[in-house]
Amino acid sequence: MSSGGASLRSVLLAVAASGAAARGAVGLRVSAFEIVQLRSYNRLHQKIPIKLNRRLMSSGMPPESVTEAKNTGVESKSICSIDEIKPKDSALEEVDNIKAMSKRQRKKLMKQKQQKRKEKRLKRKLERQSQLESNNEGSTKKRMHRDVDPSTLRLIIDCSFDSIMELKDVKKLHKQIQRCYAENRKALHPVQFYLTSHGGQLKDSMNQTDKGWVNWKDVHIQSEHYSELVKKEDLVYLTSDSPDILNELDESKAYIIGGLVDHNHHKGLTYKRAQEEGISHAQLPLGIFVKMNSRKVLAVNHVFEIILVYLEKRNWKEAFFTVLPQRKGAKPLTEATGVSASKSQDSEIIQDELSDSD
Repeated sequence: MSSGGASLRSVLLAVAASGAAARGAVGLRVSAFEIVQLRSYNRLHQKIPIKLNRRLMSSGMPPESVTEAKNTGVESKSICSIDEIKPKDSALEEVDNIKAMSKRQRKKLMKQKQQKRKEKRLKRKLERQSQLESNNEGSTKKRMHRDVDPSTLRLIIDCSFDSIMELKDVKKLHKQIQRCYAENRKALHPVQFYLTSHGGQLKDSMNQTDKGWVNWKDVHIQSEHYSELVKKEDLVYLTSDSPDILNELDESKAYIIGGLVDHNHHKGLTYKRAQEEGISHAQLPLGIFVKMNSRKVLAVNHVFEIILVYLEKRNWKEAFFTVLPQRKGAKPLTEATGVSASKSQDSEIIQDELSDSD
């Protein structure tokens, strides 16, 4: 190094030796080589204050690599860069700060560190517990999935009334079908679900508001009429106007629910259709088990869900009170053997709009 560089080192070392009185003299730009010399001298002799080190680092020196630093009177060699010096210096500063603390401050610092470690351990413990719980929940879901026993019973929603319904009623029917699909996917004994005569306004509505219906699983969506898909002797139309009461479900049969939201404007239409086509018909035994304050009204999804629950519980009364919304004011009737089949005709299966609360 030149004589100018040697004189600069002498000035800096003099500043280090003279302490606070000479710190203001170090406002000049120094090289990385000289900074390394001062760092080494500081570590060996602890004579250059920490503030002076910071001041040198803030003097705008570019981060350049240095090789060997040979200092007169200092028998040490260091190969490092400015970036490597920073973490070492911060550690040295922390040690110096701890040494400067009183005994009480050190105890306080130790307690704070212990508290932080405890909090970290507790956080890790809670995370492990949460992970175990999620794994157990997943195992439970898998067990439930394995316990699912699909029923051979076929449940058909007849969508052939599309042309006689207003668009707002078609949209309500769409929502009810969505509920049917969701409940069937969750059921312990899911039925063989069919949508027949699918098209027209209903298909347009589904394409506009629920494009994912094309990916629905475990459902048969057909444009054909149900008579083209199932044998006539296997069909049973569920209609409130039928004089026959459905006491038991025959899982070899295909039960039809009329996809009609008509607010009682087309009463008797499904019963008339069943008679014209020469297929069996029946009504659910609602009047035998249930008394309602309001009209005895069931939506498409209500009938669908009642059948799903019955397949699980094998009890009509429990199925009705599990599914029927509380707003209907449903109350159980006294189970007496004198209840005749004619009284049960008071129960009507009329398609109603699906409220958001159901």
